[in-house]
Amino acid sequence: MTPRKRSAAPKKPRAFDAEAYLDSTGPARKVVKYRPGAAVFSQGDAANDVRYLQKGAVKVSVVSRIGKEAVVAMLSPGDFFGEGALAGQLVRIETATALAASSVLIIEKDAMARLLHGEPEFADRFISHMLTRNIRIEADLVDQLFNSSEKRLARTLLLLARYGQANPQRTLPKISQETLAEMIGATRSRVNFFMNKFKRLGLIEYNGDLKINASLLTVVLHD
Repeated sequence: MTPRKRSAAPKKPRAFDAEAYLDSTGPARKVVKYRPGAAVFSQGDAANDVRYLQKGAVKVSVVSRIGKEAVVAMLSPGDFFGEGALAGQLVRIETATALAASSVLIIEKDAMARLLHGEPEFADRFISHMLTRNIRIEADLVDQLFNSSEKRLARTLLLLARYGQANPQRTLPKISQETLAEMIGATRSRVNFFMNKFKRLGLIEYNGDLKINASLLTVVLHD
């Protein structure tokens, strides 16, 4: 009697790799490169996709009716932005500007919604980002209410350097003192004064490139 052949076991579907997805192009997503100073999107543009910063640095700001600009976020690689499109936002309420040569993954809104509903790993990655950002926003509010401009500047520089995270970035992308002043709610002259003080104390290195030393944390912790 001829032995019966065993049927091959069905192959398991390949697990979804969120990081690989975010680092590549494909259906309903593309990568766009921006030069320093280029607008990634502008206040009033149609909000029909979500962005993910693969490489570079992006400033997110809001301009008032009288033309005053306020910086609300500084983005680093690994950050999502423009996610208001998922919550029914029809137009952008912010402007995103590349501070350095940047690569941005653009994910169509419907594709993003499908990923969040169908891929738990991707949803976890996105939710983690949102929770981290909300914690940062709360900390920023406390910082504005209770800390001096000197402490706010030191904290902002440490955050830009991703101090305490897995991949700190000691050398920062070029950022103007005007932008730092907008971020901490101070004047450019005050920022210039404190930057020179930090440099004199060896807390930062400020010769063209801006390098942040871990010792800058002493300014934040000092009462």
